[in-house]
Amino acid sequence: MNRKALVFGAAGQLGVELVRELRVRGYSVTGWDRTQVDITDAAAVEQALAQYEAELVFNSAAYNQVDVAEKEPQAAFLVNALAVRNLALACRQVDARLVHFSTDYVFDGSASRPYTEEDPTHPLGAYAVSKLAGELYAQAYLDRALVVRTSGVYGPGGLATARGNFVELMLRLAASRNPIRVVEDHLASPTFAPFLAARTIDLVELDLSGVFHIGGGTPISWFAFARTIFEVAGLEPALQATNEREYRTAARRPRYSALSNGKMERAGLTPMPQLRQALEAYFEERRRTVTATPA
Repeated sequence: MNRKALVFGAAGQLGVELVRELRVRGYSVTGWDRTQVDITDAAAVEQALAQYEAELVFNSAAYNQVDVAEKEPQAAFLVNALAVRNLALACRQVDARLVHFSTDYVFDGSASRPYTEEDPTHPLGAYAVSKLAGELYAQAYLDRALVVRTSGVYGPGGLATARGNFVELMLRLAASRNPIRVVEDHLASPTFAPFLAARTIDLVELDLSGVFHIGGGTPISWFAFARTIFEVAGLEPALQATNEREYRTAARRPRYSALSNGKMERAGLTPMPQLRQALEAYFEERRRTVTATPA
């Protein structure tokens, strides 16, 4: 019998890739978005897991409106923390493994080198606090939960989601022909969703648990990331560097939140491809998706 897997947040950029990769590997997969199963409803989560008798549960659902969370922290905590508690408790009841995705924002950005799993966490805002709480709930109720922290996820699924991703935002701004201003003093490790999904499932198949970082592998400023996007896309918009002082946001963000993949690689996983290679793969998949979409 094929291993059964459930994916919550299946309509998101990461969720669609998890479903695709699991099916390629022969898993029996059921994917749900928030309209189908509300993970903030403990009874609904318990019923879903009991009904499908899944061995693996992937949670890629999240509240990720970082600035809005400062005005509605309860909403962020409900989805990113208490809903993870619901999943963890339901997984414990049916003896399923939980794979939960977290964020580089659990760090405060004071480091000057990629963060490891052993570095102390220090969230700076409501969104970040809620994501760290989700990690803690997963580990509080389950002995062998797998928590994967990642950074700046972008994937072809962003073409179909309301908020898109950074790549699509840059392309929209380029089409407007107005100058584009992007911060140069904040660094992260943007991560291509298909590669993230594949490496996560690799960890599962190695029967590993605990906290792992899977970032894009290239610490880079958002300004340099934007410039690379335009180079790969063959565009030359008016791109200008700005900084945190000039570009104020409601939420504080870590200025340096790149993630080290050292633990993942020591476990025997293939290193993440370089950023340019990932972007080339993104645009190739994007062309296929756009071509296949009816006019």
